Amino acid sequence: MDISTPNELKLDNYWMPFTANRQFKSAPRMLESAHGMYYKDAEGSDVLDGTAGLWCVNAGHGRPQIARAVERQLTRLDYAPSFQMGHSLAFEFAQRLAAISPGGSAAELDRVFFAGSGSEAVDTALKIAIAYQRAIGQGTRTRLIGRERGYHGVGFGGISVGGLVNNRRVFPTLHGTDHLRHTHDLARNAFTRALPEHGADLAEDLERLVALHGAETIAAVIIEPVAGSTGVLIPPAGYLQRLREIASKHGILLIFDEVITGFGRLGAPFAVDYFGVIPDLVTTAKGLTNGAIPMGAVFASRTVHDALMTGPAEQIELFHGYTYSGHPVACAAGLATLEIYQQEGLLTRGAALATLWQEAMFGMRECPNVIDIRTIGLVAGIELASRPGYPGSRAYDVFTDCFASGLLIRTTGDIIALSPPLIAEPDHIDEIVTKLSAALRRVT
Repeated sequence: MDISTPNELKLDNYWMPFTANRQFKSAPRMLESAHGMYYKDAEGSDVLDGTAGLWCVNAGHGRPQIARAVERQLTRLDYAPSFQMGHSLAFEFAQRLAAISPGGSAAELDRVFFAGSGSEAVDTALKIAIAYQRAIGQGTRTRLIGRERGYHGVGFGGISVGGLVNNRRVFPTLHGTDHLRHTHDLARNAFTRALPEHGADLAEDLERLVALHGAETIAAVIIEPVAGSTGVLIPPAGYLQRLREIASKHGILLIFDEVITGFGRLGAPFAVDYFGVIPDLVTTAKGLTNGAIPMGAVFASRTVHDALMTGPAEQIELFHGYTYSGHPVACAAGLATLEIYQQEGLLTRGAALATLWQEAMFGMRECPNVIDIRTIGLVAGIELASRPGYPGSRAYDVFTDCFASGLLIRTTGDIIALSPPLIAEPDHIDEIVTKLSAALRRVT
């Protein structure tokens, strides 16, 4: 098959996601290959990946171990249905995931439901939560609680509990959802190097919603332990613990969306491990397969899982699933990814780099227009003052400036988000800071 060169491509047919299509196609930024910490652009220049793709390439690009596993599986068993059928890799992958499940063996979050993406994992967890409540005789509990500025994918369930207005304003949302307030307090918590001191009391919003709606109507509350897509909002000290206490008190399931934080991003295997707070369900994707093959997974507690394993044995317990649930090629990629994580210690490597990373990020504190810096593990959010009347434009200009100088960053509004692959070395961190700080000084 002939493949067009970048200069020969016609761009009209591809409707790009989360992109200003007309603006992009007038001046496209094309990535053509990748290895390790770097992409190559259409001109063959190196572009340092400061975002692990989209928070997903935790082990770096072009891993031969994953490529070989995918190739072998494509020629052995390219596809197999998961409805009333099985294949060995899905069971093996679930078993391997259970061995490193969030919170360790004591948490018993070791029942794994496969999906095709983070969005599908979220909608799966929401449906499991409602099904669980019905199974234990709490059928009036159908309400779902999210949080302002939360991102839980783009399915109708995800946007309903999500709290990003641009993802919600055009589309109808599920009836009965409600939201906690977000925890971002720039005035009191700016430039905090540890967990923010102020805001744990915002967990009491769940008590307020219980008083408003009645606990008997609420099935679950879902949050990101660290809100990533909105700009790296780190939970205040004690916030997650208090939310767990309130949810347990009222029989409400707690769901952690770890699509971003899962698989080593915080310097621990999961945010559950980092914060020591045990939810009832955990959603994952992204780093699950190192981004090589789309896949998502929900870790469910044995309590939740076993509540549905009742009735006649020939009865389907949960009428839910996807064509690509447990896809054999995705499972092969996932198993190879887990081997790399284990062999190279990547699930905890971020902890060893966290202090260096934080010092490097805070070294940009005096750059023009920087009004906050937040770091945790190998993640950073750098918040910029917005241009009057043009929110988001300053960070976007920094984004394009960085790309031109060989650095890929991510922006949301006027916040720069950084999350390099977990294989990053100190020299890569220095390169990120050098290129980003230069861009911050150039962009007015």
